[in-house]
Amino acid sequence: MTRLGAVMSEAIVHHYGRDELLRRLANPFWFQSFGAVMGMDWHSSGITTSVIGALKRGLTPLRHELGIHVCGGRGSYSRRTPQELISIGDQVGIDGAALAKASRLVAKVDSAAVQDGFDLYLHGFIVTDDGKWTVVQQGMNGGRKQARRYHWLSEGLASFVDDPHAAIEGAGQGEIINLADRRAEASRQAQLDLLAALGPDKRRLAAELFHRLREMYRKGGGAFLSTL
Repeated sequence: MTRLGAVMSEAIVHHYGRDELLRRLANPFWFQSFGAVMGMDWHSSGITTSVIGALKRGLTPLRHELGIHVCGGRGSYSRRTPQELISIGDQVGIDGAALAKASRLVAKVDSAAVQDGFDLYLHGFIVTDDGKWTVVQQGMNGGRKQARRYHWLSEGLASFVDDPHAAIEGAGQGEIINLADRRAEASRQAQLDLLAALGPDKRRLAAELFHRLREMYRKGGGAFLSTL
């Protein structure tokens, strides 16, 4: 998988450019097909982990030639992403701190603003030498034994909270709390105003209540604002 993924990515970059590779990785149908061609079962949730891992291993030796860097991964590797991006920024002369901030924001949106019952366990951040990027991350719902994949693309991204996703792939979950929907702007602002009016102690209580309600949602209860 590593060699084939690297060769295919190299061909796309040489023929269509780095931006096109980012666009394709941000397309869930292309990404799933890419993983199947590389040798995974087309319907396997393991495609995401395998493709990101294979690209990281295969493209790292080619990073100077292609100008593409694959950061992050599954579990503990995902938490290393910000530091990897800062290091890459120092090496190639782009704003690594801004990339690290984008990585954290993307993870925070899909773990907190999009409350669909899936816990993130994989975060792949692919960035080029000119600072353009795509993120592919995945969450798991242990109760339902289902995975959901979230695709982001920096190209055309105007906001991290107003319909920011390039795509979200997974079985429909019905109605969910989705504060990353542009229609939720009034709700987001009301929450910020409420938190600003609370003291530190009450903010801690509000955070604790939020986590309890989120756990209730995972177990099948809770309120719902929008549909994915």
